[in-house]
Amino acid sequence: MSRKHPIIAVTGSSGAGTTTVKVAFEHIFLREGVNPVVIEGDSYHRFDRAAMKEAMNKAEESGDTHFSHFGPEANIFDKLEETFKAYGETGSCERRYYLHSEEEAQPFGQQPGEFTPWESIAPGTDLLFYEGLHGGVVTEEANVAQHVDLLIGVVPIVNLEWIQKIHRDCAQRGYSAEAVTDTILRRMYDYIHYITPQFSRTDINFQRVPTVDTSNPFIARDIPTPDESYVVIRFRDPKKFNIDFPYLLSMVSDSFMSRRNSIVVPGGKMGFAMEIILAPIMQNILENRTST
Repeated sequence: MSRKHPIIAVTGSSGAGTTTVKVAFEHIFLREGVNPVVIEGDSYHRFDRAAMKEAMNKAEESGDTHFSHFGPEANIFDKLEETFKAYGETGSCERRYYLHSEEEAQPFGQQPGEFTPWESIAPGTDLLFYEGLHGGVVTEEANVAQHVDLLIGVVPIVNLEWIQKIHRDCAQRGYSAEAVTDTILRRMYDYIHYITPQFSRTDINFQRVPTVDTSNPFIARDIPTPDESYVVIRFRDPKKFNIDFPYLLSMVSDSFMSRRNSIVVPGGKMGFAMEIILAPIMQNILENRTST
């Protein structure tokens, strides 16, 4: 880790809700006048959309039914580690974008599903902010987690995660429920081996737990609303960031402690809880940076 050039990473599976944490940080950055460089996890996929489809077909033809965006074969973990290491040491790095849609692709004169060229970031940023699948990944070839100053996991219980993914991919990306279910099954090996181990390395986990029946996520008609859920917030080491639990309990109504390192808040208070927890941690990281 580097205190001079801090790195904050938010990691979570597809459909987990990492965007909620990203929005919370955007509010904090704006309020505190912080200038981050934002790195998107999708830009470290190995293949563009067309090449991924071809690689997946080849994998299936060879009998590999587990090839997915979650695993090392479909990502450039070494490049992600190189990016974090370079930024931590120098405050500079390269980045590119993965263009998801026509709207994103149009300004670059490219097609959806393509990558933009690698380019050096502008100088003078305060920190690096990563949001994606692999902010805390560790393999035999790459250790991304070691370079992160604050690692945050977003981990709804798995049935809720699947409900959210099915609804999102059907509504926003035009997939059928059957196609999304096939994707979930194909990703399961990599999910177990490369996604979930990250949440034992995170400094803080936000886990949304519904209070309604989600026993069969593949037929759920609706995503449980925030008011139909609680959020379990677990701190791996509360002393590391001087977490003041009495203060948090006083600030978030109807919250309670479930373990010595875990606080539970109503689902509708998730964004607010994130901001009052993460803002002072980020301020402390930046203050330590300026003193080095």
